[in-house]
Amino acid sequence: LRVALLNIDEPGALADFLAGVVNMDLAQRQEVLEALDIRDRVRRVQQRVSAQLEILQIQQKLQKDVSSQFTDMQRRAYLREQIKVIQKELGEGEEEVGVQVEQLRKRMEEAGTPKEVLVQAERELKRLSYVPPASAEFSVIVSYIETLSELPWNTLSKDNLDLHRAQRILDRDHYGLEKVKRRLIEYLAVRKLNPTGRGPILCFLGPPGVGKTSLGQSIADALGRGFARMSLGGMRDEAEIRGHRRTYIGSMPGRLIQELRRLGTRNPVLMLDEVDKIGADFRGDPASALLEVLDPAQNQAFVDHYLDVPFDLSQVLFITTANIMDTVPPALRDRMEVLEIPGYTDHEKLAIARQYLVKRQLRENGLKASQCEWTAPALKRVVEDYTRESGVRELERQVASVCRAVAAQVARGERRRVRVSPEIVQEILGPPRYIRETRLTTDRPGVVTALAYTPVGGEILHIEAARYPGKGGITLTGQMGDVMEESVEAAFSLVRSRAAELGIGSEVFRDTDIHVHVPSGAVPKDGPSAGIAMFTALASLFMDRPVRASVAMTGEVTLRGLVLPIGGLKEKSLAAVRAGIRQVVIPKLNEKDLADIPKNIKDRLR
Repeated sequence: LRVALLNIDEPGALADFLAGVVNMDLAQRQEVLEALDIRDRVRRVQQRVSAQLEILQIQQKLQKDVSSQFTDMQRRAYLREQIKVIQKELGEGEEEVGVQVEQLRKRMEEAGTPKEVLVQAERELKRLSYVPPASAEFSVIVSYIETLSELPWNTLSKDNLDLHRAQRILDRDHYGLEKVKRRLIEYLAVRKLNPTGRGPILCFLGPPGVGKTSLGQSIADALGRGFARMSLGGMRDEAEIRGHRRTYIGSMPGRLIQELRRLGTRNPVLMLDEVDKIGADFRGDPASALLEVLDPAQNQAFVDHYLDVPFDLSQVLFITTANIMDTVPPALRDRMEVLEIPGYTDHEKLAIARQYLVKRQLRENGLKASQCEWTAPALKRVVEDYTRESGVRELERQVASVCRAVAAQVARGERRRVRVSPEIVQEILGPPRYIRETRLTTDRPGVVTALAYTPVGGEILHIEAARYPGKGGITLTGQMGDVMEESVEAAFSLVRSRAAELGIGSEVFRDTDIHVHVPSGAVPKDGPSAGIAMFTALASLFMDRPVRASVAMTGEVTLRGLVLPIGGLKEKSLAAVRAGIRQVVIPKLNEKDLADIPKNIKDRLR
């Protein structure tokens, strides 16, 4: 059009051309067409062109002003309106939100939630009606309501209170552990007489590998309850127990509430494993958070940070496990009923290997009982020469090694069946790994057999004392700890204070140096329970009277000459019998512990 316009030279033709192009109604165009005077025609067209320009300039200015005032918030509001329209077209609008709110409300009512929880849920559901579905807050509220509705507020599994059946299950899964089994049967008996009673907090204390964790599953089977295990080893974040507040992105309930939600019952068996290995850092102390959980008087109103409403944990049977109680805070220890599970005797290990371990390893290695037959001497050889532990994990590993070797021979077709003897055990496992300390063969002054307790069972120790000319000094060797060194000094002071009664000249201490040694020199040793053996060794040395090699002794000694009680009497008695000792001297105050020593061991000791 612009090119055509530039090629017009006549004013009349120009007026006619513009009248046809510019925005004019039909009557105005007719007027221009009827104006025969060229000047008049051109003026009319010019007026119309000028009016159009003015209108366009005003529109441009208005557009600028409006766009400057159209803020980011208005843009979002406009877009939200657009989304609402789109959702309405798709059938996902406010009506859909209303349906979802009603469904969540119905689920809450069906879950049988307490009144105060329903009030909290109703408050959140009202908020849900105002929050746009596209908002992040919408999904947070929905997740929260779903969690509340899925918790077992009133769902309890029915306990199987058949005591004989429970005893059979416990005996089937675990050998020995009579004290623990008796306590669990007592708990069942109490539940039978008082179904509404609170669940106890039991703590199984014992060395690794004695079956503390697997006992939890057996208890759940015996009771007919759900079972969940939580490992607390290395846990540092308090939120693992109490949950995260909902102000945080990705917040969730604590592990306890999650496990109860998964199990769908309010009275399961919950095992808190390795309670002695909880850590603490800037995120809080999980052990302190457990104080409320593991208190039957308080845990009926446990408040998880995520839920923010009380949940009743009083029907849960909590079982904790620990290797040592020293690292467990005193307040937490006070809330638990500690059941000690001692290490197994050699006799018990043989029975466990025969009844459980061999069968399991034959099954895992694809062998039949007829293809790999274990003899009692072979198992005895594995227990005595290839393991040194309180539990049976290493024993099972050694049995597995032998079974694998037999499986290889059977698979290659070299042999169809193998009868495992001590010789075959040594051929597969190599030379004996552990040589046990045995009793002394000769009596001599200054050498005494003491009994020691280690985390893997009892051991015998030979306390050796030697004297030579000097200036009254004392040398201690054998990796002794501070307490043991002090025990030697206390025993030496007692010998000097009783010198007259023992018939020792007082001047001999002034001119003599003493050396006390405890083999094995590379193994750290500590504790006061060798005090009586130290005293006897020093008295024997200065009196020049030998101590009988067939006698072992244990007990803490004081400067007044009193003998105080010691721990681990069962393990120490076993060590004495293994070493061939038949007479043991123990503190009078430990007489109460003789009931814990197995009868077959007690019959072989005086």
